[in-house]
Amino acid sequence: MKTSRIPGFYQLSIHERIQKLAEVYELDVSEVSDLSSQGALSLAQADKMIENAVGIFSLPIGIGTNFLINNKEYLVPMAIEEPSVVAAASFGAKIIREGGGFTATSTEPVMIGQIQVVGCADFEAAAAAVLAAKAELISEANTRYVPNLVQRGGGVRDIEVRQLGEGSPYNRMLVVHVLLDTCDAMGANLINTTVEGLAPTVEKLTGGKVYLRILSNLADQRLAKARCEIPPHCFTTQNYSGEDVVEGIVQAQNFAILDPYRAVTHNKGVMNGVDAVVMATGNDWRSVESAAHAYAARSGQYRAMTEWYRNEAGNLVGELELPMALGIVGAAISLHPMARIALKFLRVRSARELAEVTVCVGLAQNLSAIRALATDGIQKGHMALHARTVAMTAGAEGDQIDAIAAELVRTGEVTLSRAQALMAPSA
Repeated sequence: MKTSRIPGFYQLSIHERIQKLAEVYELDVSEVSDLSSQGALSLAQADKMIENAVGIFSLPIGIGTNFLINNKEYLVPMAIEEPSVVAAASFGAKIIREGGGFTATSTEPVMIGQIQVVGCADFEAAAAAVLAAKAELISEANTRYVPNLVQRGGGVRDIEVRQLGEGSPYNRMLVVHVLLDTCDAMGANLINTTVEGLAPTVEKLTGGKVYLRILSNLADQRLAKARCEIPPHCFTTQNYSGEDVVEGIVQAQNFAILDPYRAVTHNKGVMNGVDAVVMATGNDWRSVESAAHAYAARSGQYRAMTEWYRNEAGNLVGELELPMALGIVGAAISLHPMARIALKFLRVRSARELAEVTVCVGLAQNLSAIRALATDGIQKGHMALHARTVAMTAGAEGDQIDAIAAELVRTGEVTLSRAQALMAPSA
């Protein structure tokens, strides 16, 4: 059985890490070559992905270790430029692993498409007409616009109607929601095709004028949830009792619930983990990011995405639920070599499983961050990793990078000028 618990993985050279992953996952020569290259995506491929392509912007891909989710081991690819994120997620997963690992669940992959209708003579009658024709609308969509999706087990599941605004008809609108099960696709193109196709029928039913026909990125029908339970002793260190650490984490959570200024930073830590997985697997991180923040404000106040609390047994319980519109099939995923390799590492069998893994990474990252804040502070670990970036910026290479970084940390002066001074021959 493959394990995500690889002690000392960070101490291996890049070549040794790649070779270890190649052995575990039976990577072929081309996949090893893609991992070893500086970009993997070719300029020719980039030119087909976006308009006016002139180059490739690369990000490091790291491996999050220690993830035990629903009793299954995961090594998690993470694409990110910020130091400490991969290490923090791995450390958080290690603590959660000691408490038994993550449990994760998800709902069906249902996306929402919106059809905006204005100018109805009678909005109540228009809404009733759409709902009365629900079966016909669903049939039209499934037979004409997404028949291949229906064959794979998906398709339109329901039609809903909302009325927005009040007063004169000019200030009011009807919004038709089309709920589409997209199976293992993120589904943006599928839902946009469907609502554009249904728009003429909706106009006839309502007597109004249709303008916008597009998906909603607030995928609150498509949720993924992670949960963990950790006994206090898992947090005990030489300097801190487990009980004190748990109390600090709970107080950090309360701060992020009460204060939007704190909540934004708290949630940025969650999304450090989430976005890194979404990017590594070739998915749309902007969609996931916007949906997550909107979901965090659904109560009317922007607040923490997570829940951390003590249960009756005195253990720390963590929960994270987010909209998670992800896919394991699609043009960008199929085209990008690193996205294909990332999904091979993950060994997920469905888009739902990918969503579950992703929220677990977000929860682990958040735990590591608020644990650090509640104890030594965030800078102790972060600056040790940041020092390497500073050393490289100063021109250090090879073994010199770690030597200069260690000296920067030892003196507490992690600055470019100090690194440059250490690089000088007289230093």
